[in-house]
Amino acid sequence: MNFNISSGPTAIAQKVVLYGVEGIGKSTLASQFPSPVFIDTEGSTSNMDVKRLDKPQSWQMLLDEVKYIKHSKVCETLVIDTADWAETLANQAVCARNNISSIEDLSYGKGYTMVKEEFGKLLNLLSELTEQGINVVVTAHADIKKFEKPDEMGAFDRYQLKLSKQCAPLLKEWADMVLFANYETTIVTDSKTKSKKATGGKRVMFTTHHPAWDAKNRHNLPEKLPLEYEAIAHIFQKEKPTQVVDKISQVPQDNPFTREPLAIDSAIPQELAQLMQTNGVTEEEIRSLVAEKGFKPYEMLIRDYPDDLIQGGLIAQWDKIFAEIKSKRTY
Repeated sequence: MNFNISSGPTAIAQKVVLYGVEGIGKSTLASQFPSPVFIDTEGSTSNMDVKRLDKPQSWQMLLDEVKYIKHSKVCETLVIDTADWAETLANQAVCARNNISSIEDLSYGKGYTMVKEEFGKLLNLLSELTEQGINVVVTAHADIKKFEKPDEMGAFDRYQLKLSKQCAPLLKEWADMVLFANYETTIVTDSKTKSKKATGGKRVMFTTHHPAWDAKNRHNLPEKLPLEYEAIAHIFQKEKPTQVVDKISQVPQDNPFTREPLAIDSAIPQELAQLMQTNGVTEEEIRSLVAEKGFKPYEMLIRDYPDDLIQGGLIAQWDKIFAEIKSKRTY
């Protein structure tokens, strides 16, 4: 049995996590990566001139948008903005699927385990993008938490990803770089009054682990860099530059995000309406399938469906629903 042995760097795209305090410019920095497209889960790019997909109203919609980027290759960098809001969508999906109002309604932490599994699916999809040469940047907010080392006495404050203790380690392990953005301040003590005040405020990013924050990189970067893309741009330079074609404006006819909009009842919940619009599913197709399964009569409009059927039966099970609808189509 023979195996190939290779040497040297093999990564062709980078997996980057960029987190920091609110308003420091995470989205702005992400917008400077090569040819980026945003999946803006929280609306933070509303005032920015960037290319973005529709704001996902459901976890399934978020996964579908990542799959679309994978198949269409319309960008060089996909930005998920932000991870903590994406986790909220996963949380909502698990609740809907199990017909519960809170993730803690599932005993023994089963709900959090399910959210972790869903978040892992997202990271697996994002890894498939990097394998195709598409960089992935995931932004996140920072949270200050008490931290206590198991082998030492006392606790101290440190910045961490604003994610659950189940999902945060997954994201850090997945990334090639975890960059922490913060304001660099200096405490000055008045020699006469002994009063202290903070000065400075320069925006910087930290690239290596510190007791006060999580960070890492695999490129031997300096411990501290200015919060500017130019500081890390060399990592993303390709050996053979190619002309970047603006595929967003030249999308093929089968692009599900730009096809002619369907006329969908405005009273249908937005999460379901978005999935229907994106996948070209009509109200009649859903009503036929629901009636066939004996859940509700065909004559009942989707707007009149009970919430548990819409959230737990349609949105949470959309992959299966859409697959069945496609199998019944004659075109």
